Amino acid sequence: MNDIHLWLGIASSVILFIVCLTGTIYTYKSEIQYMLDPSMYKVSEVKDSKQSIEKLQQFVEAKYQGDVSRVVIPYELDEPYVFSVSFADKEKRGETVYLNPYTSEVMGEGRGPANEFFMTVFKMHRWLLLDIKIGRPIVGIATIIFVVLSITGFILWLPKKVKGWKSFKPGFKIKFKANWKRINHDLHNTLGFYTLILGLILSFTGLCWSFEWYRDGLSQVLGTKVFGGRSEVKPVSTIVSDGKTITLTEAIELANKELPYEARKLTITFPKGADGSYEVRKNELARFNESVTDRVFIDQYSGETLSKDIFADKTIGEKIAASIRPLHFGDIYGGFSKFFYFIACLIATSLPVTGIFIWLNKMKKTKK
Repeated sequence: MNDIHLWLGIASSVILFIVCLTGTIYTYKSEIQYMLDPSMYKVSEVKDSKQSIEKLQQFVEAKYQGDVSRVVIPYELDEPYVFSVSFADKEKRGETVYLNPYTSEVMGEGRGPANEFFMTVFKMHRWLLLDIKIGRPIVGIATIIFVVLSITGFILWLPKKVKGWKSFKPGFKIKFKANWKRINHDLHNTLGFYTLILGLILSFTGLCWSFEWYRDGLSQVLGTKVFGGRSEVKPVSTIVSDGKTITLTEAIELANKELPYEARKLTITFPKGADGSYEVRKNELARFNESVTDRVFIDQYSGETLSKDIFADKTIGEKIAASIRPLHFGDIYGGFSKFFYFIACLIATSLPVTGIFIWLNKMKKTKK
């Protein structure tokens, strides 16, 4: 176990350091973006009433000469509405617009002031800035090695001789009064133990992006397709002769009747084509899990509810599959889970470094 842990750790140390470091940085992407340009994400003055959603939609479409494909309405009164604009020219990239709902003022465009930096961090995390076909499997193999390192590390953390609780106590604390070699050993051994569970969660979820065979296998185990939304067939509207459609406000009101609770965010995806339907997503404000959404599909002509997708009604496998992304990104429980993910990623970044020092110290000792 010691040899497996040692040599696999040395072989993957540089890649794991890069992947863990970029993951640490990416954890607080949204918060860093907000710090760099708070005026883009917070309305300076909250007024008595907001403009109608139709008026805001018309303003955005007239200004950008495109079609609004989605709008996100936040619960907080001092947050902007976020409009996604698509264009008839498919070569033209879509635009994201942050709009003041009280004044129709454009507060910002794009994905944030540090978007290019975080895109580089993302590419480094996923495929080491290499060609995707080369970098993705390298990161995937390093992730599998990390799983093996976690398991062998836990076995090595266990005391060789168990004589009651006292045998385990040294593994739970760092002896800061000792020499630097002992401190380095404890930092690797003890901190590695404390981050074991989160490290495995990050690894097992991260592999879904690295290997198609892993994703397909996990889909079979869970009984539902992981990332199935990409190929989902959505309900269609029944086209009427006069072509008269319901308004956006009516679609929201109908969705709120089907999902009668306050939401952190209300996301409306507009119908695609003549037979498309409104897709309305809601994340219940009272839920601790901030990634859970319920959906309802509304016929764009009759206002009839075509189907509902309620998270609470899903099977355990479907709930896990739907939570893969937030489980990996750390935002499943908002700021609460992000904090623990950040600490776990930071510690994971240090493990290759402290591990190399342990190996070098042993090499010197053997030579002596």
